[in-house]
Amino acid sequence: MNAALERMEQFVDEGGAHLVATVNPEFVMRANEDDQFARVLETADLCLPDGIGVVWAARRKGCRINEPVAGTDMVPLLATLCARRGFRLFLLGAAPGVADELAAKLRIDSPGLEVESYSGSPDPADDAEALKRIHDHGTQILLVAFGHPRQELWIDRLKNRLGVSVAIGVGGAFDYLTGRVPRAPAWMRRAGLEWLYRLRQQPWRFRRMTVLPVYAIKVLTSDQ
Repeated sequence: MNAALERMEQFVDEGGAHLVATVNPEFVMRANEDDQFARVLETADLCLPDGIGVVWAARRKGCRINEPVAGTDMVPLLATLCARRGFRLFLLGAAPGVADELAAKLRIDSPGLEVESYSGSPDPADDAEALKRIHDHGTQILLVAFGHPRQELWIDRLKNRLGVSVAIGVGGAFDYLTGRVPRAPAWMRRAGLEWLYRLRQQPWRFRRMTVLPVYAIKVLTSDQ
């Protein structure tokens, strides 16, 4: 987590546009079937291991990754970094009112934070309004909560028009951080069982999670 935050701080200091993806096994399996999404992940400036499944697979391949870097855990820490450095933060996505509520919470938790919000959508028809709000705010770090792969494809499509130093896809982080969706207890997160808790809270995830056994088999057999 500390290394991820340091890298994003460097991105802002360097200037230019950077895409950051929070990758979980569902991303990997989607990329196996979606060439456009695969290209976006492969060309991202930073891919974070969002979940124990990616950490497990990386370790089997000989990569040294100490821990998952979950987007939900990262957002409050990133807000603190922005407040300390004077970086302007923008929250885009989720259902109407969710980003606004989270922005208000982050202002309280990180005094001095310059943060704005807009629900928006990945529909190109909404691009003009989203870009105007982002530009008017002078945003440097943008968090996009449209869900994958829409958020990453949206960032990639508008990357050179956003005018931000860092754009990060954060999935359902806004819902978790505002308490609309409860998170797993800390012990379950440490044990790598947050996926099981999410499935219990949101049974509709079952169809999405059917890729997990396939993912595990691919990781295990690819060593041969």
